[in-house]
Amino acid sequence: MLGLPYSAGGFEIMKNNRRTFIKLAGLAAAGLAIAPKAMASSGGHSPVKPHAEGFHGKHWAMVIDTTKLHDEEEIAKLAHVCHSLHNVPEAKGKKEIKWIWSDEYEHTFPEQENPHMSEEVHHRDFVLMCNHCEHPPCVRVCPTKATYKRPDGIVAMDYHRCIGCRYCMAGCPFGARSFNWGEPRKNLDLTKLNPEYPTRMRGVVEKCNFCVERLSVGKIPACAEASEGAMIFGDLADPESEVRKVLRERFTIRRKPAAGTEPSVYYII
Repeated sequence: MLGLPYSAGGFEIMKNNRRTFIKLAGLAAAGLAIAPKAMASSGGHSPVKPHAEGFHGKHWAMVIDTTKLHDEEEIAKLAHVCHSLHNVPEAKGKKEIKWIWSDEYEHTFPEQENPHMSEEVHHRDFVLMCNHCEHPPCVRVCPTKATYKRPDGIVAMDYHRCIGCRYCMAGCPFGARSFNWGEPRKNLDLTKLNPEYPTRMRGVVEKCNFCVERLSVGKIPACAEASEGAMIFGDLADPESEVRKVLRERFTIRRKPAAGTEPSVYYII
């Protein structure tokens, strides 16, 4: 007699795998089904309420002068200011949550390597953050529109809509997003929380938001304020803004131009 291709135990494993697959497929379908409703309800608007004294722009952008800001300790101080303000948990290793961090030239600008570049420039530390792209792939792939582009160009997050699929992380070519694998509050000093910014929940993605909550009350992003002029923030659509003035007068580059995302963060080298 020919032997059966699968044992009874093998059939049971197949049944369990099939059940799991059907459940996952159902969840994915549900997420895609609610996406149009989520898009309609969000309308591309931020949950941050604007104030009369708030800043208003058509395309917020930032220029980072790496001739003034290129030290790992200086960048770490800016990250501390940002992370404290936004209640970013202090997880380590693969569970690290970061809104601002630093890296060397070869990882920051891999498409713009120059073998004859100055050693000083090549080994500088560069400030990294969300690039708030004009064509953000993270927005395109998010099934629930938890990540969306505001009318002023800022790529924002709605933590309550995030289902933790991490498609946005896969879509971002800059590694600018972090996932909360654990309970964020367990990695926060609860005595030093900023009550004006919400803490997150387990299983959601987060990233730099260009300090939308500060812009709404007439303040520039905290990192730019603390950088002592090394980070210039302004409206790219305004020819008279400081950002446009700097871009006219200084040579700048952006990260990974081949990706076609058109970042809103520029670097003076």
